[in-house]
Amino acid sequence: MKRHTLIIVPAVLLIGAAVMLRPGRSSSGGTERASVAASSVGERMDYFASHGWEVEEIAGKDITIPEVFSAAYEEYAAMQDKQGLPLREYAGRNARLYVYEVKNYSPENRKMLAELLVCDDTAVASMVYSDDGGSLRMAVV
Repeated sequence: MKRHTLIIVPAVLLIGAAVMLRPGRSSSGGTERASVAASSVGERMDYFASHGWEVEEIAGKDITIPEVFSAAYEEYAAMQDKQGLPLREYAGRNARLYVYEVKNYSPENRKMLAELLVCDDTAVASMVYSDDGGSLRMAVV
């Protein structure tokens, strides 16, 4: 199993680097904002599938996006900026957080979760992370 991990981890890093260098990124380092429809279960699942993630929804809850971001939330917002998702534009708004179990990626046999934050039927934030408190976190794209 470790041999597979040694192959998979560099491949994931290489794919991540390719995503970061892809055309369409603005000169400021972020990507152009794109509206991602997320009003239905199908649209939310398609969002993850379009990035190669197989997920199964396990929870959903209503939250309020903070008006002023803490240091931790600022890190989260910076990740969203890099993905081209408009989290900052929705500060102070009510949203719904969907949590998914990732079915096709388990580094070192860790259970991985994915989240999608939806406001006004639009995906405004997303992330994949380990269920051990997020010791491993990465952008969806």
